[in-house]
Amino acid sequence: MDAVIVEDMTQAAREEMDRACTLGWAQLNGCTPWGDVYEGFTPRGRRVLFERSYLWADEPGGDILLEVTVYESAATYDEGVRLERHIRQGAPGCD
Repeated sequence: MDAVIVEDMTQAAREEMDRACTLGWAQLNGCTPWGDVYEGFTPRGRRVLFERSYLWADEPGGDILLEVTVYESAATYDEGVRLERHIRQGAPGCD
């Protein structure tokens, strides 16, 4: 994949991660594991899919693993940009 496209998708993933990190552990504890996918646009206007997942990092009730993946289509999911962060148990947002 072209480096400009990868950087554009990486920037989109970082922006989505920043929004996702505004939710804290207390807000997410009751609905984890959870995730969604929606269509959106990168900063350069490329149409992509955004996938956001909140999973238990180890055991239910512990830290939450937040994953954000940005990709062009289902067929190119494995070529997408994936970022991960943790929301520590009791924390107000990502570390």
